[in-house]
Amino acid sequence: MIFYKTLMLLIGISFSFSEIYDGYLLYSPAGGGGGQGGGGGNRYTQLIDNNLNIIHEWNHSAGCASMPYLRQDSILVYPYRVSNPSMDSGGVGGGVQYIAWDGTVLWDYVLSNNDYQHHHDVEPLPNGNVLMIAWERKYATEAYNMGRQTLNNSLNQMWSEAIFEVEPYTGNIVWEWHLWDHLVQDRGPEYGATYGTISDHPELIDINYGNAGSNGGPGGANGDWKHLNAIAYNADLDQIALSSRHGDEIYIIDHSTTTEEAASHSGGNSGKGGDILYRWGNPQAYDRGSNAWHELDSQHGINWIPEGHPGAGNLILFNNGYSNSQSAAFEITPPIDANGNYIIEDGEPFGPSSTTWQQSSSSFKTDVQGGAFRLANGNTIVTEADDAHVFEIDYNGTIVWQFNPNVDMIARATKYPIDYLEQSNPGDINSDEVINILDVVLLVNIILGTNEFVPSADLNGDGIGNILDVVLLVNIILGS
Repeated sequence: MIFYKTLMLLIGISFSFSEIYDGYLLYSPAGGGGGQGGGGGNRYTQLIDNNLNIIHEWNHSAGCASMPYLRQDSILVYPYRVSNPSMDSGGVGGGVQYIAWDGTVLWDYVLSNNDYQHHHDVEPLPNGNVLMIAWERKYATEAYNMGRQTLNNSLNQMWSEAIFEVEPYTGNIVWEWHLWDHLVQDRGPEYGATYGTISDHPELIDINYGNAGSNGGPGGANGDWKHLNAIAYNADLDQIALSSRHGDEIYIIDHSTTTEEAASHSGGNSGKGGDILYRWGNPQAYDRGSNAWHELDSQHGINWIPEGHPGAGNLILFNNGYSNSQSAAFEITPPIDANGNYIIEDGEPFGPSSTTWQQSSSSFKTDVQGGAFRLANGNTIVTEADDAHVFEIDYNGTIVWQFNPNVDMIARATKYPIDYLEQSNPGDINSDEVINILDVVLLVNIILGTNEFVPSADLNGDGIGNILDVVLLVNIILGS
């Protein structure tokens, strides 16, 4: 009887996984590597259904840097390429916009200056803020003083990485993390407090591991060292996951810190501090394990599988260089103890030693970008970036749905549930399905305190109703 019930359960799972997920795909075409300024090719974002009908479309003045995100309040979060980046290489970006359903740009923030240059991904947070990845320029003297042995570019620069949490509308940076604060080197104590045995410090980054840039990358000579290409946030853990293409590793860091704590050392993989809590993919980067443990090659698209999804709490990613002819989608289960700390044994690399689930095929391979997201029905949406091929596979790897528009590239894309968006129409404050002067009157009364606040009164997504919402509402009515 137990065997029969188990068999029927497995059959039921197999059938349910083979169904197409009933959702909307959000995607933006993207250009190639760096050196393209504001981005080449098409400049739009589309939300489409399973029959490839366009549910909604946004048009943009600049090309997408990675992938867009849709908030539940219908605001589009769009990372884009600025026309004159301060540092240029593959995945260059520079800015992020919050865009209303009607196309109104609610907020436009540029992170492109002599010290920092946004690139690749962003991550919208539940509090309304956004995380941005940025190159942090370091010059040769700074690098050598920290124990770096050689640089690999004619710029004589080494671009480290930083993460900034930016508050929308104000542009205030409310939290930040710098990889440069978490280095180790074994050249000698004369290079300062970074001195130590590499294998004794898996929580730190070896400053001498990997090339520091090149002279032939997209956009010309560059100092790109770690090439972070994806960022994800887990609200339950208050942790951030990062993907390093050049390191062949994923990292997890703590976000529950202050900025000052994020610059400090925890001395291990538990406690406060900005050191690495967990890493996986290439333990040789911290002098542990053999090449047999080198699981990742130029991977992209790291994210946690959400609650309510098969594999919840595990990590899923796109391993570009799985083999010479294939890429692969990987799911891994990080080893965690009863206290929620990531487990690593003395002298051993972080586990696991194998994936929980993986799918590859000779039919898909991309050297750039790419991504994998687990859907609520157990299927996985995969993007083969350089062929602009987005497809949905069941747990056995069977393609159940696919999309291949005539564009150069799609960095990554995912599906949202049909009922994902909040049931409110920004601007339709009296819910009569018409936006007109009556809604303006109600919005003014809300601001004056004579009427209660309703979500549709918050047109710019800042959580309150004020004069800025009045301006946006009037513009909608006037059609401007």
